[in-house]
Order: sequence, then C-alpha cells, then structure tokens
Amino acid sequence: MGKIRIKTIGDETQEQEEKKKSESKRAEKLNRAKSASGGKAREEAEQKDIGVEENLSVSETSETQGLQEKPAASTSNVADANAVEITTKTQSQIKTTKAKKSKFAKKSSHSQKYNDLLVQVDRSKVYSLNEALELLKKLKRGKFDETVELHINTAAPSLSGSVTLPHGTGKKTRVAVVDDNLIAEIEKGIINFDILVSIPGMMPKLAKVAKVLGPRGLMPNPKNGTITEKPEDLVKKYEGGQINFKTEGKNPLLHLTVGKMSFGENKLSDNIEAMIDAVRKSNIVNATLKSTMSPGIKLKI
Repeated sequence: MGKIRIKTIGDETQEQEEKKKSESKRAEKLNRAKSASGGKAREEAEQKDIGVEENLSVSETSETQGLQEKPAASTSNVADANAVEITTKTQSQIKTTKAKKSKFAKKSSHSQKYNDLLVQVDRSKVYSLNEALELLKKLKRGKFDETVELHINTAAPSLSGSVTLPHGTGKKTRVAVVDDNLIAEIEKGIINFDILVSIPGMMPKLAKVAKVLGPRGLMPNPKNGTITEKPEDLVKKYEGGQINFKTEGKNPLLHLTVGKMSFGENKLSDNIEAMIDAVRKSNIVNATLKSTMSPGIKLKI
C-alpha cells in the first residue's frame, strides 16, 4: 500500500497560515528581484543620462570652439577677399593705364595726309638749300600762310646771338621798353611783347620779375644787346627784322623762324643764308628745314 497521509482535523487554520507565509516569502523574493532589476535599470538610466550630459557638454564645447574659430576663418576669408579685390583693382588700373597710353599713342600719331607727305621725303638724303625749298613748296598743305622754320643742332650748348633777316620773319615783332607800368603788368602775368628792352637803371626793378621773364627768354641781357642807354634805336632795329637766338637751356638746339611760305624761294633763301652766317657753319652739326605742317627736310650746310 502507498503512503497514507494523515489529515488532522482542526489543523486547517495552521495550513492556511503556512500558505500565507510561503506566499508572502515568495512575494518578498519577487519584490527583491524587482527592486534589484529596477536598481540596475536606474543605474543604466543614470549612466545614460550622464553620457548624454557629457555628450552635450562636449558638443557645446566644440560649438564654442567652432564659434571662436569661425571669426578667425572669416577674418582670413575677408583678408583673402580683400586681397582678391585689391588684385582685381590693380589689374583694372593697369588695364586703364595701358588703355590711356594706347589712346595717347593714337592721338599723338600723325594723320594720313602727313604720312602721304612723308613718303615724298627721302629720309636718308641731305638736300641742298634749293632742293629743300623746292620740295618744301610741294609739301605745303595748310590753308593758311605757314611759317618756315630752321632747326639746328649746335656743336656746343649756350650759343646765342642776333641777326637781322633781309626780309624779316613775316611776323610783326612786338618790342617793349621797360617802365614801372610794364613791370606791374608782368607781375599780374600780362606779357604783350616778344622782345623787352631796358636801360641799365631799370634792371634792379626788373629783378623781382626775373623768374617770370627768365624761363621765357625775355629778360634783358647785355649779351643779346637788349640793355642800352638808347632803347628807341633798338626798337627800330627789332621792328625792322632783327631777332635774337639762343640754344635751349640744357640742349644744343636752336629753333628759328626764317619767314613765311608766301615769301617765295628767293626771299626764303636769303633769310636762311643770313641765319646760317649768324650762327656760323662751324657751330652747326646738322640742320632741318620745315614748315608748320610739313615733315622735316635734312639740309646740307
């Protein structure tokens, strides 16, 4: 026979209490287990929160650094932009300068009519006076009475003198005699004369306008005979065709007026020969004859 379980009558209450105790123990175990698992979850959650905070702090720090670095980057970008802008401006200025130079070069170039006349002149040839005058007549293109000019390269600088051309220059020479009223006009910048004549006593008063007259070659000078005790006689000579000549300040060059195209070949020839004699052939390296609008013609001396 199997094992016989003996049930005691009146002990049911005790059995129930034992069940309750076992159930309570089981509940306590479950609660402990739940509390233990809940603690781990809280720890993990806390760790996650800490990680998030650390990430946030790191990201904030990186953002702060980025903000601090951005101005430097932007500054370098601005500097680069400024450099590019300056380079662009410089290049545009260079282009503008080149354009102006080319424009100026175009303006300074000779006209087609001048180039057509230039073809008629043999640049390698030195013409005699008669040949030069004959060619000069063919080169005339102005509608007005052109002035005939003689340009001379001298052997030495500081060459000066005077000459009375047989037929004058074709231009009325304005001669003035120094007085107090004339000096006052010169101080105001008014100059209505080509030659100024003075007596010795007026030279100290002229000193205050020497800076105005000197650069223009108008200052009276004993070397060119414009200082005299009888200025009236000089006025007659200059109005009759006497002219003074002097080389440029630092260059051995003379620029001389020898008449007008309307004079004709004979009168022009007389004036040119008189001018060459006054300058002296020994002082002449080379000479060029031309009119106001014509190319230059090399002249044989």
